[in-house]
Amino acid sequence: MASVLPFTRDDVVYDNAKFKRRSPLQAVKRTLLTRGLSRLCGSSGLGKLLALFLLAGLGYLAIADSGAAARPSLKRLRLQGLDISNSSQIGWVREGRLLGTFWRKPKPPSVQARRAPNLSNVVKQGSENETFQEIFADHSAQAQRSAGQSRTNSESILWETRQNAVVEAFKHAWGGYKSYAMGFDELLPVSRRGTDGLGGLGATIIDALDTAMIMGVEEVVKDAGSWIEKELLDRFNEKGQVNVFETTIRVLGGLLSAYHLSGGESNFTGGVEWGGKASSHLKVPDPRIYLERARDLGDRLMSAFTSSPSPVPFSDVILKDRVAHPAKFDGGASSTSEAATLQLELWYLSKVTGDPKYGKAAMDVLEHLKTLPKVEGLVPIFLNPHTGQFQGSNIRLGSRGDSYYEYLLKVWLQQGGAGSDGLHVRYLRTMYDEAVAGIKNRLIGKSYPNELVYVGELPNGASGGLSPKMDHLVCFLAGSLALGASRGLTKEVALKQGLLTEKDLQDLNLAEELARTCFEIYNVTATGLAPEIVYFRTPEDKSEGNDGGKAGAAYARDIVIKPADRHNLLRPETVESLFVLYRVTQDPKYREWGWKIFEAFESFTKVRTGGYSSLNDVTVLSAPKRDKMETFFLGETLKYLYLLFGDITVLPLTKYVFNTEAHPLPIVWQDAERTLKSSR
Repeated sequence: MASVLPFTRDDVVYDNAKFKRRSPLQAVKRTLLTRGLSRLCGSSGLGKLLALFLLAGLGYLAIADSGAAARPSLKRLRLQGLDISNSSQIGWVREGRLLGTFWRKPKPPSVQARRAPNLSNVVKQGSENETFQEIFADHSAQAQRSAGQSRTNSESILWETRQNAVVEAFKHAWGGYKSYAMGFDELLPVSRRGTDGLGGLGATIIDALDTAMIMGVEEVVKDAGSWIEKELLDRFNEKGQVNVFETTIRVLGGLLSAYHLSGGESNFTGGVEWGGKASSHLKVPDPRIYLERARDLGDRLMSAFTSSPSPVPFSDVILKDRVAHPAKFDGGASSTSEAATLQLELWYLSKVTGDPKYGKAAMDVLEHLKTLPKVEGLVPIFLNPHTGQFQGSNIRLGSRGDSYYEYLLKVWLQQGGAGSDGLHVRYLRTMYDEAVAGIKNRLIGKSYPNELVYVGELPNGASGGLSPKMDHLVCFLAGSLALGASRGLTKEVALKQGLLTEKDLQDLNLAEELARTCFEIYNVTATGLAPEIVYFRTPEDKSEGNDGGKAGAAYARDIVIKPADRHNLLRPETVESLFVLYRVTQDPKYREWGWKIFEAFESFTKVRTGGYSSLNDVTVLSAPKRDKMETFFLGETLKYLYLLFGDITVLPLTKYVFNTEAHPLPIVWQDAERTLKSSR
């Protein structure tokens, strides 16, 4: 039924066909009369009878034809959000309804205009004696709700379709890995072979496992689970040096997440408690296999702590020998982010095994960092494991600094910090709040000429100037700020409960501004994909030119992309923040931004034979491929996109924290402090 504008009573008596539609019966009657058919048939009783049958038949056909012409396909009905199983929503295509309309009193005329919510069903609910104005008045609120519900249904279908597109991308990525690199750490999709750059532990398999569980991709869960059961222990016994940080966040975190999601801590059918569908495939293999492998790996990683003369662990471990040593570069220093990004995983390992040694070693690092001098909560990017002190003065939230700040917040959340039992980790929230204040005071800048908010660096420490350089890695901060402000609640709920302070609202506003900046870093390039690093033009630098941005981009003058920084590694930080911000604010723009990013990945990084490849230069449409699919593309990027487009009740942020490799681990609201004091 065509939509119409409201009308006045003047329309009722205005009988001009440009503004008033004739009913189908009136149209047939007028046609017959103007052609003189009544004069041919109306002179006899039989002729009148025939004319009556003819008029009735033609009138029915005319109406039925009109209904068929207006009838969209079932696919279109679904895209519009209509329930095709509900006859009240599509009753206008039913002949019975049409015959009812045929004999119904004609509706008052009105002027046809642009599309508006379809109120036909609301009209049909009224009495035949009611005027249109009365029906509209009586049901206006209901009509608005119905229109809103229709949009909700339509949007639900749209985002379910887009979510399914992400699942297909995950299957394509896994298919390439399985075909050409199964058992290797990473796929080289263009060369169609595997490579070991993370210690040879099959990192892609473990990084992708919980993504497959969340998506319900049964084949991948079985393939990955079987490999872990049969092959991973041999890898531990045979392989040599691994980086403690990378192995903890990817392999240990992936194993522990798989253990939890598959029901390892309870008797439930895998998936129900975290919002997933109950699926027997989550139990293959037995979840205890994941925990056994995690505990074995944790025991080997402990040498990084026991070998160090300070609470700061060494950066590298030789798994087969269970020995550790400091890094062979940077003067043997450990990255601050690496030493302070082990706590979620090792603490949870202690919780599920009952052995406090893992969590205690990891938490001792944070206890130690609490005592060190800082610059308004900000810290240098290196730690010396021999002295336990910070090394150098470079302060940044990009590489080697990022997840230190992330884990201050997330460890606090994981151990019930937002609840009444979290007093033992209150110091972490204090450190986080001090750091956020320092970021606002010392690292925030605005670009020229359009004032994009960015997070810069202090390469020479507190006494030096702010560099307008920002790694893509820094885009994690928008999500962390939103999570810190809301504690995982939606903004609406937090406001109603009076839980958002003025500072929280300021942090949330900054989070949204940074998310805009991170999206525009994608939006400014020819491919729609972000470079690894950007610089922002400042008021002191008013040079002209796009410097890597596409012509016509809104922020092409603000964002500078140097030739050496134009590569894209399929990173997740921006879509991670979009996911968190959508969960907190419910603002649909974050979904739309995520979809645009996903489309760019599909257009420029997909390899026909399987997998996705990082790019050498995002500023040109030819976008040459670097021939590598990072494990975090399956473990993080596609997972966050899938969750962004899906139901917010799946892995709610009030019950789960995601480690820095996007492996979800449960929040413990009660007796978290006992984890490091008791042993089974």
